[in-house]
Amino acid sequence: MSKINKLQEIINRSENIVFFGGAGVSTESGIPDFRSNTGIYNYTPEEVLSHTYFKNHTEEFFDYYRNHLIFNNAQPNPAHLKLAEGERAGKIKAVITQNVDDLHQKAGSENVLELHGNVNRNYCQFCGREYEVNKILTSNGIPRCECDGIIKPDVVLYEEPLKNAIINESIRYISEADTLIVGGTSLVVYPAAGLIQYFKGDNLILINKTPTDYDSFANLVITEPIGEVFSKIEF
Repeated sequence: MSKINKLQEIINRSENIVFFGGAGVSTESGIPDFRSNTGIYNYTPEEVLSHTYFKNHTEEFFDYYRNHLIFNNAQPNPAHLKLAEGERAGKIKAVITQNVDDLHQKAGSENVLELHGNVNRNYCQFCGREYEVNKILTSNGIPRCECDGIIKPDVVLYEEPLKNAIINESIRYISEADTLIVGGTSLVVYPAAGLIQYFKGDNLILINKTPTDYDSFANLVITEPIGEVFSKIEF
């Protein structure tokens, strides 16, 4: 039996599927993995996207942010679309994502848990007023609110904690699932990657172009682009 056929067989007999995804889901929509970008201003992407860098080099932070994390023209790929189809069919109970775009929502998924926030949400650090992403894109230097406060993207930067409510909800869905599909992530970014340790179900499926440290624990490992894999299955 081929791996695609085995995946289809697992999906057919599953009733509570949770999907956990990373950057590889969005790269197939033309959004690059920022971790692979070269450093800027003699810093690595992880350093530029840290709370410390945002605080101490705010203008340089936004210069990098505009050019490397905002892709308004990106469109959902077959993976996003198939997951939305799975939710409508009652199979996919939740999509948990490490990505900060809204491609899952654009594709039609409704129950999306964003571990690292979303670039399309922004707020004034002083008064709390909310802003669309275009406010960031059309501003020069440091984007500021009408009250002169700095507008911060609603994303979790390095050195910042994940939101407890999102973590707890993710743990609940993962622990109740009979099948967990992990796709487009090498499972090296913690604490997000540690969430799969809460899975108690029957089928752990890993779909990633490169091996992960969790491959030996999986029932099925597919080393192919996730969009290509999902285009061959049905929910």
